[in-house]
Amino acid sequence: MADPELAAIRAARMNQLQQESPQSGAQGGEDAAAQRAAEDEMRRGVLARVLDNAARERLARIALVSQDRARQIEAIILRLVQSGQIRGQVTEQQLIDLLEKADDASSRGQPKKGTIVFQRRKGGFDDDDDF
Repeated sequence: MADPELAAIRAARMNQLQQESPQSGAQGGEDAAAQRAAEDEMRRGVLARVLDNAARERLARIALVSQDRARQIEAIILRLVQSGQIRGQVTEQQLIDLLEKADDASSRGQPKKGTIVFQRRKGGFDDDDDF
């Protein structure tokens, strides 16, 4: 699906959503919900077009475990698609590489999870000292 086709689909969907909900002051919350639903549908459509089946399955399994992590990876993929850095479909191995890069970027400056960091007092204070 080419970009003009995607833009046409987006425009048609937005027109459909605008016709379904009448424009009034009380409909502001519903308009925002409809806009979020439209954006979510567009996001899923782009991801379905860009990810191959194995990568889509892996992302779905990640979403079962950690919804925030899956949203983060989806946002990264969408940003790469919009900037034109992804031209073909993303394979499962490319998704794994992307996950590792995101994990490395988020864990910089923080000790790894599961590691123990000892903080010792300086000065040699001991409980056996008599004061």
